[in-house]
Amino acid sequence: MLLIACLTLPFVAACQKEEKKEVVEAAPLSAPKTSDENAWNAYLTDVVKRNLDNVTGSTYVYVLPAPEAPTFAGEYERMVEKAQTDLSRGILEGNLVAFGSPNSAKSADLAVAALSKAEPGTMKGVKFIFIGDAADSERVKAAAAPAGVNYVFAQVK
Repeated sequence: MLLIACLTLPFVAACQKEEKKEVVEAAPLSAPKTSDENAWNAYLTDVVKRNLDNVTGSTYVYVLPAPEAPTFAGEYERMVEKAQTDLSRGILEGNLVAFGSPNSAKSADLAVAALSKAEPGTMKGVKFIFIGDAADSERVKAAAAPAGVNYVFAQVK
């Protein structure tokens, strides 16, 4: 009896572990209707997490505050400088770069400015996500093409 119990115990434990593996994925977040920075950070984080397939390295996410924020001009200039520096060095294959903010046009401006410093072919195998409006996607995609990225457009919903 004791031998049978010892032999069946691992099987029962394995079955219980498999049952616990069922994970229910949360529904995607909707884009905030306001310029609330925390709400936008949560939304953009959700979009990036849902696009991590084939990403094996680091993530570089560039988020601007809303243009009506009193510190917007200074933060925008600092973000352009940082993004240009990062992208001019080249990003390694398997990493992810994302741009998004409450204002799609300004986020696109930032992405295009940053990509202007990237050397051709220095971002092959990098997933590049622009989170914004379709009207801004094509100019970001055109600016990203020479760097050799895997471009992904995520419509703000």
